[in-house]
Amino acid sequence: MRFLGPCAVVLLFLAPAVVSADDFKVEAIKDGPPAGVAPEIASGLNGQGYRITDDQGKPFGDVWLRKAVPTTARPAGAKGAIQFPFLAEGELLGVLHLVGEAHDYRDQTIDKGLYTMRYGLQPINGDHLGVSPFRDYTLLLPAAKDKATAVLARKQLEAESSEAAGSTHPATFFMLSAPADAPVAMVHDEEQNTWRVVLPLSLIVEGESKPIAHPVSLIVSGMSPGA
Repeated sequence: MRFLGPCAVVLLFLAPAVVSADDFKVEAIKDGPPAGVAPEIASGLNGQGYRITDDQGKPFGDVWLRKAVPTTARPAGAKGAIQFPFLAEGELLGVLHLVGEAHDYRDQTIDKGLYTMRYGLQPINGDHLGVSPFRDYTLLLPAAKDKATAVLARKQLEAESSEAAGSTHPATFFMLSAPADAPVAMVHDEEQNTWRVVLPLSLIVEGESKPIAHPVSLIVSGMSPGA
């Protein structure tokens, strides 16, 4: 699964560009998740979502994040090539409703529709040597098939995500760290011509009385230089 670019690391340090009429935008929405989300998953989502609008002023998609994402520890920075070592591979992060056709980080076509979003790690094998300094990504799965909040095994995770892309490769959004105080925003990398959305995951940590906010960013427009 080769989808990450060798220079993706620079995206971590870019400041948001000045917003203009040609910018992607994100705003909070009060609408709850669509009826097509399985009841078990819908009950675990925040009632408030986020709407992303593209650079033509048209709706790109709506995102609803999970109320509380289970973790193995409090976030304490990256561990080698893994930026989110406290997340389990296959963990549910939220739901995405694509309003129109989109493309993932490998430039695969993703049809409009409803998808769950789950955390995954780039496999360590000969196909991925030197591809990227980080292994973290978000997989899109058809919501019609993903009906439970339980963690999915890698084989099922990748197989169902491949169906979302209509190919042999999962549908992927590159997932990056964001500053602890980062607001909800769209960030543009002019050099790589990518747009990423910064959103706050709510993490449930053992010993904590309530979830803690942990911003992450997902590239929703643009592709890996190696795609």
